[in-house]
Amino acid sequence: MCGVLLECSGLAKYYGRKPAVRNISLQLEIGRIYGLMGPNGSGKTTWMKMVSGLVKPGKGTILYQGHPLSCHDKAEIAYMSTEPFFYSFMKVKDVGKYYADFFEDFDEARFCSLLERMQLSPDDKAHTLSSGMAAKLKLAATLARRARLYLLDEPLNGIDLVARDRIMQTITETSSQDNTIVMSTHLVDEIEDTIDSAIFVKEGEIALAGTTEELRREYNQPAAGLYRQIYG
Repeated sequence: MCGVLLECSGLAKYYGRKPAVRNISLQLEIGRIYGLMGPNGSGKTTWMKMVSGLVKPGKGTILYQGHPLSCHDKAEIAYMSTEPFFYSFMKVKDVGKYYADFFEDFDEARFCSLLERMQLSPDDKAHTLSSGMAAKLKLAATLARRARLYLLDEPLNGIDLVARDRIMQTITETSSQDNTIVMSTHLVDEIEDTIDSAIFVKEGEIALAGTTEELRREYNQPAAGLYRQIYG
């Protein structure tokens, strides 16, 4: 399958006089993995929250499959936030039950498989997990959904170097010709071989965007080099 899944035009969000997102226009195609690059405070999280329907844009439009983004579209969008969102009484297996109650597209069998891959015990208390293991649990719960659009905010935060390869492999296996994945990160080296396209966000605006092949050919350097050039 091909085509545009989501289109943003002139998207902006201000908190008081402080701009979080100034002016973002982009298209996300079905069947692709995008890297949303930029340091903390560049607007990546705010953009994701607007696209997932958690934050209302101050200006601009968001079209999902050709129509204005609505509350019904949230059922097809899986957003993984950087903040923890599990109740203290929950065990790891309870997180799966919690997701199954909220999302019709949640695949419990896939969740169990992802827990095993992430080396998570179903009977462990969620609030006692290390930051790295909690990050894995968030990712397992998010990727267990059969969503059309996955928005993964800093999926490698807190993940040790050895586990990152497993995380990236899991994300790659989740990608299909029927969905779109966006990963925000500043760890460019870790995702460069996985993403199809790179979007560099600086001070709430897109500084540079394109497929990894196009950018490498035009600028004669990898995405990590462009990152250093844009933000250095």
